Formats: sequence, structure tokens, C-alpha cells
Amino acid sequence: MTENSTATGTLAPEVLDRLQSQVRGQMYQPGDPGYDEARAVYNAMIDKRPALVVRCHDVADVIAGVNTARETGTDLAVRGGGHSGPGLGTCDGGIVLDLAPMNGVHVDPVEACAVVEGGARWGDVDHATHAFGLACPSGIISTTGVGGLALGGGMGYLTRKYGLTVDNLLAADVVLADGSFVTADAEHHPDLFWALRGGGGNFGVVTSFTFRLHPVDTVVGGPMLWPVDRAAELLRWYRDFLPSAPEDLHGFFAFHIVPPVPPFPEELHLQKMCGVVWCWTGPEEDAAAALAPARAQQPVLDGVQPMPYPVLQTAFDGLLPPGDQWYWRADYIGEIPDEAVDLHARHGSTLPTVQSTMHLYPIDGAAHRVDSADTAFSYRDATWAMVIAGVDHDPAMASELRDWSAVYWEAIHPYSLGGAYVNMMMEEGQDRVRASYRENYDRLLAVKRRYDPDNLFHRNQNIH
Repeated sequence: MTENSTATGTLAPEVLDRLQSQVRGQMYQPGDPGYDEARAVYNAMIDKRPALVVRCHDVADVIAGVNTARETGTDLAVRGGGHSGPGLGTCDGGIVLDLAPMNGVHVDPVEACAVVEGGARWGDVDHATHAFGLACPSGIISTTGVGGLALGGGMGYLTRKYGLTVDNLLAADVVLADGSFVTADAEHHPDLFWALRGGGGNFGVVTSFTFRLHPVDTVVGGPMLWPVDRAAELLRWYRDFLPSAPEDLHGFFAFHIVPPVPPFPEELHLQKMCGVVWCWTGPEEDAAAALAPARAQQPVLDGVQPMPYPVLQTAFDGLLPPGDQWYWRADYIGEIPDEAVDLHARHGSTLPTVQSTMHLYPIDGAAHRVDSADTAFSYRDATWAMVIAGVDHDPAMASELRDWSAVYWEAIHPYSLGGAYVNMMMEEGQDRVRASYRENYDRLLAVKRRYDPDNLFHRNQNIH
């Protein structure tokens, strides 16, 4: 049991019977076979015990679950992929609507768009779209849920070239707090559509997304690694190089301990390294010239090579499986002055475990060509999104992971823009939520009051 565990609540038998008659999906209560598997989320630090988990089969199941929670005053959590760091896709004593069975993806290659159900994961999307040589901007882990990542913003290998995930959202089907169903797009419920593009799960249950797709097939990608004692030198080079590089080139800077597994050479196993994971989406014949400045820095490992885009998307899945202990802190970064570089080098060299890391994700290029007021995602002036993640399989490491992440973050935070990517925040208080939406917060609050006046959807980075 963890600090998040409390005794579970219960639902009246007549409530359960009525809901069971309305849904096709499987329902799990405490004591049922499969309950512990059904309540588990990606971060094993989170150990909550809901009164009921409903694995939703379709939109009708979602509507029934929302109505039951509202009518009975029961706490409600909505789960897509379950990757939320603070475990916002679950709750103690309430109802969890697990959308995982709703994972269909329909690709229209002529219109270059895809309709994606709310429980799909990005691996499902990549599999379906790659057959047509297309892709949607997303993250860097294929097991991440589409819904959580998309509603918070969505950044990854295609951000510099094609923008954030929310910049490619064309429409969303939503079950609202009153149980009604609407489609939000630029012409219908435009205020809701604006809020969904970065405002998280505050406004309803998104049962399907329609995304714009882009021509992405084979990319040239993979890691380059350098010894950690060169971290300050490499980070100074990276901060100056990448913003001026072609937008076809994406690379996130990271601190890592090399895992003792293939394909990493044995002489690098368990060595602390700094590195950049690259993705070139331009013509393959132009990749060498684009990456020449990086190779001039003489990496000790150069794993960059041509590969299908979904291969790059799945590269880290095995290193970061569900069931590990996670604690992360985050910030938006505009510039990285020399003082911040030195602090990164100092704290990044103290990684506590093989899976712990720090990433700097670039969010410039196409993401900068959208105005801060055009979507709920407001940090269009940020150049990077930073996340510091303490990760390990051993529950005994939980305290050390939290301490390392927090101390590192406290050192760097004075050099940040003030807020953070909501998908990479823990439960850090209302001031932190406000700071992460800045001037868009009041407009988000107005949309919240219209579509969810009683704050039924509060298991999120809550706007209220």
C-alpha cells in the first residue's frame, strides 16, 4: 500500500444493478476477479481503490457511467492510457470509466485524417496511419494514451515540423457532464473546441478525436550519447544549435544511465551519459548534412539510422514499462543561460537509477506559428518543455526518486517561464495550474462553468 491508498467506498446494489443493465462493458468491484488489474495505472506509486471500474465498450457506456456518477454524487475519474503521473485516471471510492476497449482507428488517406477512439494508444494510431505513409504528431512512447496526451497539448518527434497534437485536432466527440453528446470543432461549440486543445479532461469525456495527418514514413532517427562529464559542453552546443536547425530535425536532450541490454555496447552499460535522440523527417539523402554538426561533437555512441517512424515511436517502450515507480516535475523553458547549463550538468550527473532521466523537448518551429490565444495551450513562447523523472521498479526507492526530482527541479525552476506542461505535472496546487495556463486561465474557467458547472470532471489538473 502507498500513501495514496485509502479504504474503498461502495455503491448501492440498486445503483450497480441499474448501471449493469445499461452498459455492455465489463464492470469490476472490490473482490471481483480482475479487480486489481482493472484498477492498476502506469505509475505504481499510485494505489487507489475505486468502488467500481467500468471498461467502456462504447459511447453509450460512457453516457451511462457519467449519468450514474452525477446522479449519485460519486467521485468520477476517466482513464485513457493510464499514464498520468499523479494517477488522475483513478480515484478512491469512486467510479473509473476506463476507455481502453474503445481503441478503434479509422484512417481516411484521401483527406489525410484519422478518427481515433478515446481509449486508443498512440501505438494503435501509428500502426493504422503508417500503412498509408502518414502520421499524427504525438509523444515518444507508443503506450501513451491518445486522450490524455492530446488534451494536454501533445509534443514529440514531429512538433517542430507539424506542431503540437492539439494543433492537428480537427474535431472531438464529447460526452458532457449532463450526459449529453456533442461534436466540437471550429464551427460547432467553438469555445469548447478551443478549451479541449490544451485544457485537459476538464470539460467532458472525449470519446473520439479527428486528427489531421501528415506525410511521414521512413525517418532517420535514434540516439547519440556522450559521457556525462561533457554535459555542460554538449548542452551549450545543443541550446544554440537546435533552434536554428531545419524544422525537419527534431532532437530532445536527455540525461541517461545506459541500460545493460542490447543494442547498447557492453563497455557503455550502466555508464551515466548525456545524449540527444534525433528524428529527421526530411529526405533521407539530406539527413547526413543535417546531422553533421551533431556528429562533429564526437558522440561515443551513434545509433541514428533510417527506420520506419513507428519503430522510433516504440524505441523506449521496453525501458519504461507499466508498473514502475514514477515521480516527475516539469517546467517550460524559454532560454537556457550558462548558469542553468551548469545546474543541469550538476544534477543530471546524479541520476539515482537506470530509468531516471531529464528530457528537454523542443516546442518551437511549427508550434510557434500558432498564437497563444488560439488554443488553451498558452506557452507558445517556450522553446523547450523540461521534465525531470525519477523512475525505478523498486517501491523502496520511491522517497529517493521524489527527493532527486524535487531538488533538481527547485534548482532549475528559477530559469523557467513559470508554468509546466500539464501532462507532466504531479498534484501541485491551484497556483501551479493557473501558472500553466497563464492568460488563458480565465477563459478556460468560463468554458468550464458553462459545460461542467458542478465540476464533475475534477480528476485532472483542475480548472475551477
